[in-house]
Amino acid sequence: MSKWLKQIVAGLQVLLYPRRDECLLCKQIGTLQSNELGLCQACMTRIPWIREVRCIVCGRAEICSDCLRRKQSYFVKSRSAVRYDDTMKELLARYKYRGDERLRQVMGYMLYYAYQTLCNEYEARPGSYAAASSPNRIITYVPVSERRLQERGFNQAEQMAHELGRRADLPVVPLLLRSRHTDKQSFKKRSERLDDLEQVFETYLDGLKELVRITDSALIVYLIDDVYTTGSTMNQCAKVLKEGLGAEVFGITWAR
Repeated sequence: MSKWLKQIVAGLQVLLYPRRDECLLCKQIGTLQSNELGLCQACMTRIPWIREVRCIVCGRAEICSDCLRRKQSYFVKSRSAVRYDDTMKELLARYKYRGDERLRQVMGYMLYYAYQTLCNEYEARPGSYAAASSPNRIITYVPVSERRLQERGFNQAEQMAHELGRRADLPVVPLLLRSRHTDKQSFKKRSERLDDLEQVFETYLDGLKELVRITDSALIVYLIDDVYTTGSTMNQCAKVLKEGLGAEVFGITWAR
């Protein structure tokens, strides 16, 4: 059975035989709107999708002062799926800090929305790798320190990357290593973030070996993280990838 036909059949099954299960967000038992998201209708309507882009660099729905002040951007552009409102903050807290790893499927579905937005914007841009050739496309992710990994038991960006890779049918290759631990960036001023992230990221040698095995042509890297705040982390990671691999780097984050 072809892929499109399977999708049609799956859609009909949702309509004819809606699931009655626990919603992943509100945890109420009821008819779920989507087998992919596992959410009820009420929670589906609460998702603050980013549908309008004002900043062409970071994808924000308003003019972005951080992008205007940035002296050099090493990533081409970044797109996010949702606005980081109170509902999404609670969702991320459950997943990232309270260990509800069932939510990775919700995150992956949302990331795929941002990935499609990015592809639709960029595919036909004159002079791009995408327009000039058939580049190799891979997914990588922002690494966490060993200390943070021990605290949480997993890297949420890595899990999101694999969920997106499964949906987009793209390989996930770990290309970055975090050489030292830093405190949470959300508590710092912009200038402190910039200073704190200098020389934090480096290329991961095992990942480079895997990359050499699967590609020898132009490279597009989709860099995954959970939340885009000022873009400092994204830019530092992209700098390592661009200077070390000569890749075009695009950011994909769950929330903005």
